[in-house]
Amino acid sequence: MKKRRAKPAAAYALERQVGHLLRRAHQRATAIFLAELGDAHDVTPRQFAALVKLHELGAQSQNELGRLTAMDPATIQGVIRRLVARHLIERSGDPGDRRRATLRLTARGRALVRRTIPLGIKVSDRTVAPLSVAESRRFLRLLQKLAYDAAPPAGSARARMRARS
Repeated sequence: MKKRRAKPAAAYALERQVGHLLRRAHQRATAIFLAELGDAHDVTPRQFAALVKLHELGAQSQNELGRLTAMDPATIQGVIRRLVARHLIERSGDPGDRRRATLRLTARGRALVRRTIPLGIKVSDRTVAPLSVAESRRFLRLLQKLAYDAAPPAGSARARMRARS
């Protein structure tokens, strides 16, 4: 007796698809971020990432900061513009390259990062709260593997961009 094959459309359940689940998990993380940190300190997750990276590494070029925080040039440009306007970071010329600007935290930016890092940790803890400690560790290791896999899938936009550069 032959086994029936499920029709592809019938076998596809949105609720079991990785992209859908990652988007839902991201929505959860963003909502928790805004509740714990974003609304009270008027900072978005992307702005927080840029501030934390500058705090961790010191002065960076806009281009490098974009790479370090996984933001495309247009996105990091907007993030930087808003952080400069709020006097959380400052831009100065690079003595070695006139075309390049260096970004660094202001005293106000450093104070904000020091106040909000504990809240960032709380956001992460609340985001994975439904998981056991062991599940949380494994989940984070697997997410890191997905996020930092150096080889983009063949035919992906990332692969095409890498081939052009």
